[in-house]
Amino acid sequence: MQYLYDENGRRYLDAFGGIATVCCGHCHPEVVESIVNQTKRLQHSTVLYLNHAVADFAEALASKLPGDLKVVFFTNSGTEANELALMMARLHTGCQDVISLRNGYHGNAAGTMGSTAQSSYKFNVVQTGVHHALNPDQYRGVFGSNGLKYARDLDDLITYGTSGRVAGFIAEAIQGVGGILELAPGYLPAVYDKVRKAGGICIADEVQSGFARTGSHFWGFEGHGVVPDIVTMAKGIGNGIPLGAVVTTPEIAKVLTNRSYFNTFGGNPVCTAGGLAVLRVIEKEKLQQNAFNVGSYLKNRLTSLMEKHEIIGDVRGRGLMLGVELVTDRQSKTPAKVEILRVMEQMKEMGVLIGKGGFYGNVFRVTPPLCFTKEDADFLVDVMDYSMSKM
Repeated sequence: MQYLYDENGRRYLDAFGGIATVCCGHCHPEVVESIVNQTKRLQHSTVLYLNHAVADFAEALASKLPGDLKVVFFTNSGTEANELALMMARLHTGCQDVISLRNGYHGNAAGTMGSTAQSSYKFNVVQTGVHHALNPDQYRGVFGSNGLKYARDLDDLITYGTSGRVAGFIAEAIQGVGGILELAPGYLPAVYDKVRKAGGICIADEVQSGFARTGSHFWGFEGHGVVPDIVTMAKGIGNGIPLGAVVTTPEIAKVLTNRSYFNTFGGNPVCTAGGLAVLRVIEKEKLQQNAFNVGSYLKNRLTSLMEKHEIIGDVRGRGLMLGVELVTDRQSKTPAKVEILRVMEQMKEMGVLIGKGGFYGNVFRVTPPLCFTKEDADFLVDVMDYSMSKM
């Protein structure tokens, strides 16, 4: 569940969840049982032959999305899902220009590396057709929490950097790799409107913020009051098995009928059986509500640490997708790159595993399994408190 064990049997509290992947808990018995039973029944046939395990999950997944988002394509990862979404946007609109956000992360293949906007994840290969808009960063951004001012920058990008027509816009509602940055209020509604007026479609990357992790909503984009044209997902979708998906409208999905789109392993019955079990467990065990309750409690406790430790510059996020940014000076917001490594190592020695991210590598990423309890939250905070006091 929320614990991991080393080769000597020592237990660790997992506060990272395999990079926001393990939502139901490690080795959840119902998920494991579904995967094992399906493996015994049929392990692989490819999507050339319809299988109930694939169709049932596609139907259940589509039912969790709003509007006309009803067509599901399965992939093996978030990178694959975003690659497919970007290709569909370009095919549907007939345009090549895509807009993404600085500090965003969408994968490490050819197209997704172009839309990713962090130098440490970009190799020196040809990357074209992507424009990176100013990030609506409420902590370090030039406009603070004013989402509309950031949206004007995207408007300028369309006006000056493109023909005036674009293929689409891709963004995470909460930037995961980027340091658990929640986009400034009002930004997404304004940007979605501008992109659609320029003929583009809006892609919501829910690879990390989806599947009830934010607590307040099942999908991260719902917290901004928008409905995308394409939604991509992975990680929590399968609780750790290789599974991703793209969900879109029938109109946009038609572009793939002009040629033969095929993914050998995407949507295999074993992974989709596991995915369906994940959806059922989330509902049965009320994990979204737990993410909200425990996440709110944990965020309050982490925020209280700011009064005690000057090294904490910011605490942010929703549900069980939280970030704690460490700085050596709160005024200049100088990233505490070395200090965070010391705290992480001390926490590991005390039995807590935690993630790290952000452009400068100075943000704790707290994304545990959604079965996390208030007792787990207390232990995490106490260990972090002690580890910081030993600096």
